[in-house]
Amino acid sequence: MRISTFGRHIREGAKNVVRNGWMTFASISAISISLFVLGIFLVLALNVNNLADQIESQVEIRVYLEVNTSEQQKNAVQRDIASLAAVKKVTYVSKEEGLELLRDKMGAEGKELLEGFDGENNPLNDSFTIEVSDPPLVGQVAEQIKALDAQNNPPLIYKINYGKGTVDTLFKITDIVRNVGLVFVLLLAFTAMFLISNTIKITIVARRREIGIMKLVGATNSFIRWPFFIEGALLGIIGSAIPVGVLLWGYAELLTYTKVQLGLMLITLIPVHELILIIPALLLGIGVMIGIWGSILSVRKFLRV
Repeated sequence: MRISTFGRHIREGAKNVVRNGWMTFASISAISISLFVLGIFLVLALNVNNLADQIESQVEIRVYLEVNTSEQQKNAVQRDIASLAAVKKVTYVSKEEGLELLRDKMGAEGKELLEGFDGENNPLNDSFTIEVSDPPLVGQVAEQIKALDAQNNPPLIYKINYGKGTVDTLFKITDIVRNVGLVFVLLLAFTAMFLISNTIKITIVARRREIGIMKLVGATNSFIRWPFFIEGALLGIIGSAIPVGVLLWGYAELLTYTKVQLGLMLITLIPVHELILIIPALLLGIGVMIGIWGSILSVRKFLRV
């Protein structure tokens, strides 16, 4: 195709967008509303998935040592645990540090309750906090640590705690949330595609006589199609740009107003700059694809003259 011919198709497609008035408005409205609803649920799904990741990343194993464990034995236990393939990090927590952490967690009331437990009166055990590379592997790693300690005589580990049962339930719930969110977004995307493509079809059906006349005077199929392809792409770009702008602005405002409240609840939403890389690309891509797709399906029917 020559550049001059392609330029003509672009001009004709742009003119059609302006010329068709209410039909153009109807198409852009359908695209904007459908993609806005899809965008809202997409943002929600991304944040739910992000929250699930945050919860999983906080899952850790706490290994409590026997009271009479020597420094040499502690170092040996730490080396053995760190050598496990799924272990990401091993942090030693002395009983003094553990007591301070417990005081901080319990607040002012804890300081009174734990008063007098310093030094030799400290009832806590030295421990290791273990982070794993893949959170669902915590149970497996805990069993491996238990197997390692079984080789010691006497055992050096007093207790291994990772919230068994609770953690398994947590991972099941996060998996369900992710899967349900993905299915819901996909269903909504297909619904939006169906509604938008049908609206674009209506705009082209209204011009079937124009297509028939062009066909009868000798215009080739590609010559007729290209302006409609351009028109569909422009409708998709305009219709998707509107919800993209509204969503990003609204999400930025939401972050501003809820930052303190969510921070107190230890919930962190995805930053706007990360969504800028995802939402515009997805919605603009879907809008353009649906616009062209709707045009292809509709024009093809009227080219059979």
